[in-house]
Parts: sequence; C-alpha cells; structure tokens
Amino acid sequence: MRKPPPEPRCWAYTLPGGWEVLAGKTDADNDLLSLRYAHPNDWWFHVHGMPGSHVLLRWREDAEPDREALRAAAAIAAWHSKARTAGVVAVLCTRAKFISKPRGAEPGSVCSKRDEVLKVRPGLPGE
Repeated sequence: MRKPPPEPRCWAYTLPGGWEVLAGKTDADNDLLSLRYAHPNDWWFHVHGMPGSHVLLRWREDAEPDREALRAAAAIAAWHSKARTAGVVAVLCTRAKFISKPRGAEPGSVCSKRDEVLKVRPGLPGE
C-alpha cells in the first residue's frame, strides 16, 4: 500500500467568500503543493519571471471564484515572491492540471500551459 504524500508546509489564507489560498514555503513545498497536493481544478499562481511561492486557490464544487478572488490570490503570490516591494507585478494564473515538472528540473521548477497574466499589487488579505 502506497503512503500518501507528505503535507506541504504552507501559509494559509481565507479570502472573502470562504476561498482557501495556500502558498508554499520552500522549493520542496512548492513541488508538493503544485504536483502532488493540488486538485486538477485548483487555480495555480506564480509571479512571472522571478523566484516565489507557488500559490493555490482551492477548488470548490459549489462555486467558481470571481475575478476579485483570482486577483486576491495573485496578490498573495506576488507578496510571497522577490517582487514583494514592486508596484504592479505580473502573475501567471492557470488550473493546476496544466502544471507539470520537466524531467530533471530543480525543486520548485515547473512548466505551465494555458496560463493568463494578472497584473496586481503584492498584498495579503485584509491589508
């Protein structure tokens, strides 16, 4: 019997509307979060072109997140990145099912498909 993957260490946030957002703390946690823990329909976020946390907006069967929830999760991804002090930051956004890891890639490195770019100011909920 195969044991389940370890739980990734994450920062956890709750957005208005009850949406749960998780942000990985290390490269290894990012891999676990994005590739083993994520549901295929979770929304995945990462700041474009800079080091940072992988962020998931957890999928719910009862609803789809609105644009504001997606932008709030993108702002969290920007906050947990090297772009934290920047004004407006480009953040990649896609469903977790479009995230893959290239063979031999370093921990925390993934490829994304079908992503869109959200431009947001770094921030955490309630700021």
